[in-house]
Amino acid sequence: MNTIDLHIHTTASDGTLSPAEVVRTAHEMGLSAIAVTDHDTVSGCAEAAAEGKALGMEVVPGVELSSRYGKTIHILGYFVRTESPILTRVLAGVVAERDARNRKMAALMAADGIPVDYDEMLERFGPVIGRPAFGQMLVSLGLAKNVPDAFDRYIEKGQRYYLPRKMLSIERSVEVIREAGGVPVLAHPFQYRLEEPALRQLIEHCMDHGLLGMECRYSRYDEEQSQYLLGLAKEYGLVPTGGSDFHGSNKPGLSIGSGFGSLSVPAAWLEPLRAMAISTKKRR
Repeated sequence: MNTIDLHIHTTASDGTLSPAEVVRTAHEMGLSAIAVTDHDTVSGCAEAAAEGKALGMEVVPGVELSSRYGKTIHILGYFVRTESPILTRVLAGVVAERDARNRKMAALMAADGIPVDYDEMLERFGPVIGRPAFGQMLVSLGLAKNVPDAFDRYIEKGQRYYLPRKMLSIERSVEVIREAGGVPVLAHPFQYRLEEPALRQLIEHCMDHGLLGMECRYSRYDEEQSQYLLGLAKEYGLVPTGGSDFHGSNKPGLSIGSGFGSLSVPAAWLEPLRAMAISTKKRR
């Protein structure tokens, strides 16, 4: 089957392969198209697009926005205009707020004698630093057995070094993506651990504010789960998408295109998504 992967992260956020390396890897695996969907940035899209052009592979410009809805919900945006003024402005604000939070966390640790230097963390872990990076630092310092242990004892909510992030609302995330000419899509719906009524409520809330699609195939979902989500997408009139959520060695065992081995996203899914993007841009 001709397949694609519409959920990939690069070194522009928290992946371990560069945008060009991601494209080359996908091309070698025989995929016909991919989307680069880094967290809160589109800075890797140009490099990926250039490599895609050289190899004859389509690269969809995308982004993944962390949003607040009682808990963190991720909204994917596809075919966004990467030079959109509103997208540029909002993403700059998100990055600045995240950076300020992280520096405060590092300062709290340093004040207690834990040798954490945030600038060194940026060099080691890349431009997007989240709590997992702090967890890895604590493990490397011998203060935790593994990242989950670091979370439990140091950086989970309620622990000494936890500081919350200010996030965009779902309403704002969807609005920004659409203003940038993109298609907003609810990422990995089962990851939020919601019962069916609550999941439907989330979908309907997102749709009330302009959601147009839902991720139905994902590395951690079996065929039964995917079929359930496809049924929901059809019921609500949402365009289905799918992807691996590839992060390189930051998610061991997970490959571009095939996820943990059984993922398969049909290339035919790209055309309805593209048509939705064209329609969205015409209305702007």
